[in-house]
Amino acid sequence: MTIYLSHSRNFDYQTELYQILQNSSLAQKHKIILPHQNSSEPYPTKELFLGKKCDLVIAEVSFPGTGQGIELGWADILNIPIICIYRKDNKIAGSLKIISNSFVEYENLTDILVEIEQQISVL
Repeated sequence: MTIYLSHSRNFDYQTELYQILQNSSLAQKHKIILPHQNSSEPYPTKELFLGKKCDLVIAEVSFPGTGQGIELGWADILNIPIICIYRKDNKIAGSLKIISNSFVEYENLTDILVEIEQQISVL
């Protein structure tokens, strides 16, 4: 399965997301696209989604981002499942409930990797 990781740029995603995911069992079982791993330039998400080269979006939604909203809109229109993850005590946009019914709250990202795997298994 190819998984695209969507997130805002308003936090240290390299340390808080990328490093943890790269060293997880998710990365061993699936191809995870980390859009800003090697560049801060915009990732060609639209082409990825339209080319049907993405099976799932995991969206870290603790911090709002216009680009992320656009990506999630494309994924929703193209019927790509979206799992939203967010930090405990962060308020998330109510509009996210229109595009996904999968929400996972976390204190530490490593704690929810098993739950994400469970949600993936029922897709």
